[in-house]
Amino acid sequence: MHLDPELIEELNLLMRLHLNTSSEGISISGTADPAVVAAAKRLFQKGLVSQEDGGRLTDAGSEAADLMNQLTNLMSPPLEPI
Repeated sequence: MHLDPELIEELNLLMRLHLNTSSEGISISGTADPAVVAAAKRLFQKGLVSQEDGGRLTDAGSEAADLMNQLTNLMSPPLEPI
């Protein structure tokens, strides 16, 4: 498996949703970047968000976002010593 541009767009959107509180969702406008609109639809089809235009993270989406956050933290370069 490789990280194709569509998957990267989904991951970026998933992280943006994760930054919101669980009680808030987002609604992606139809005039948004077509790649973002398409990513939201794919996340909905995968059961990771509650609505086709974003909405809230589902339980599975929240778990995926948490795992992605952990991976991002592991992959980030370490801080330089002071």
